[in-house]
Amino acid sequence: RLTSLALQPVITPELMQGRVHLKCTYSHPSSEPPLQYVVLWSRLSTSGKREQIHQETTLDSFSYVEMDGTNLRLGDTVFCTVTAFTRDTPEQQSLPEESKGFYAGIKFLPESLQITEDGKEHVLTVLSTVPIACPGQDDSCKITLQLTTENLGKNSQFPGPPDIALSVCQVELLQSPCSESSCAAATVTVTAVTDFAQDGDTISHIRAEPVGRGDLLWRAYTPKDVEVTVRDLPTGNCYSFTDPHIITFDGWRYDNYKIGTFLLCRSTSREFEVHVRQWDCGGHLSATACNCGVAAR
Repeated sequence: RLTSLALQPVITPELMQGRVHLKCTYSHPSSEPPLQYVVLWSRLSTSGKREQIHQETTLDSFSYVEMDGTNLRLGDTVFCTVTAFTRDTPEQQSLPEESKGFYAGIKFLPESLQITEDGKEHVLTVLSTVPIACPGQDDSCKITLQLTTENLGKNSQFPGPPDIALSVCQVELLQSPCSESSCAAATVTVTAVTDFAQDGDTISHIRAEPVGRGDLLWRAYTPKDVEVTVRDLPTGNCYSFTDPHIITFDGWRYDNYKIGTFLLCRSTSREFEVHVRQWDCGGHLSATACNCGVAAR
């Protein structure tokens, strides 16, 4: 009687004759008579519905299904379940063994971000878990993704101004050999917009949409958004006013009655500084200077 055979099915992507396929492989225990396998393919759609898409009986230690854009679409999580039996006793089957779910489509790593309004850049990797096919001789072997951002604010009913900035508006995923669950990858940096406003923590989404692809597989596919939480930071203020009285970021107060151009403020961590120009505005009776110009970088 057959028991658990440790078949350990695994799904890997493969490009066959220019078409994207998924391959289910499993261990092939030696047996007399030789074993046969029932391979059941199923998918979990983005709506959360699980359904069977294909079943076959085979002597091979592998099974293929095609990502055709109809029965099997990008955005699906795919499973293969394998059961073994001998030809003599087909009613005596081994315990079914299911693979881990294989997500077919575009992934972001990390899947969500928590960043702060501190000017730091955060790297977001965009990758395809399936090979990039070349649909025709005129088309290059790549997927172009248009990146957009949306600020949901504290709730989706009142979206605010952009709260994050991306280093690029498009990324290209070029065809390359599949390895470690990635068949093509690109990176983009995400930075929180410093808005000098006490607006609390906000939530933004990054959306990627394939552009310029005519084939059915990519045409109707929009990857899942990346959620970015932007943590608010308290804003510092400094002042130079009237003849000029100066209050620094940490509240220190002093006067500067001199005439000339002065460095008012400079960041030690980024390229940011403010210069101020002061001229004589006190006349003959008193030596007093006033702000007459400012330059900021």
